[in-house]
Amino acid sequence: MRQYGDHTRKHGVRSFEIQEDAIDVEFTSGWIYHFTYQKPGQPRVERMKQLAESGHGLSTFINKHVRNRFESRRRSDS
Repeated sequence: MRQYGDHTRKHGVRSFEIQEDAIDVEFTSGWIYHFTYQKPGQPRVERMKQLAESGHGLSTFINKHVRNRFESRRRSDS
């Protein structure tokens, strides 16, 4: 997974991994959420990919527009 954003700032997101039709987002809580084109949908996943790459606004977007619409979640191994 790739580190998210500027390491000197605090974010709700720790890291992310982009797939063709999905994105995995690891939060500072240690949970990794899997978001897909099926859930929460292609437009939201594509926006999440853009925000992840920019390193800014991903946690806010998820909190405002995605919430609990994720495909699955798991605990981080780290």
